[in-house]
Amino acid sequence: MWQKANMTTGKYKIIVIGASAGGREAFLKVLSPLPEDFPIPIVVVQHVHPTQNMFFIEDMNNQCRLAVKQAEEKEAIQRGKIYFAPPDYHLLIEEDKTFSLSFDEKVNYARPSIDVLFESAADAYASEIIGIILTGANFDGANGLKLIKNSGGLAIVQNPEEAESPTMPKGAINMTKVDHILTLKEIEEFLKKLVLF
Repeated sequence: MWQKANMTTGKYKIIVIGASAGGREAFLKVLSPLPEDFPIPIVVVQHVHPTQNMFFIEDMNNQCRLAVKQAEEKEAIQRGKIYFAPPDYHLLIEEDKTFSLSFDEKVNYARPSIDVLFESAADAYASEIIGIILTGANFDGANGLKLIKNSGGLAIVQNPEEAESPTMPKGAINMTKVDHILTLKEIEEFLKKLVLF
């Protein structure tokens, strides 16, 4: 499993991750162990209620070695940071590697939508992207992960047997021939291996 990652070291310029039910706990397990010099920016969509207090971002920031923040309109994406989509806005990545926010209609009953982020990231980064689907209770992210895979990027899905809610991982696996189906611990180890060689 690691040999493939070692052979492609330096290829990936961004990691996008999506989750719904059970996502906060999953994100902590994957992201908090990453070293403070982890060089690849990470962009996250977590399904939240439109009026959700985003205190968990501050909590994540306190528990992660990397800086964790809410993405902002026209913000340039920087290495070594973890960005979360704000509540009730789609988060997109533009060709110039900046963020844009959209209040367009919900996609898969969600705003922010994982598909919207993944599709725009695939357009902006092509084969230089890793897409990861974690636990969730609907099928958001399946189409976006397929686009990432079709653009030459790497597709990773949490093992549905481990997921708090397996619907989203199963949907992604059914839609795409993913590269890896991993536990949260294995995803964390995989990401750290990317920058060791």
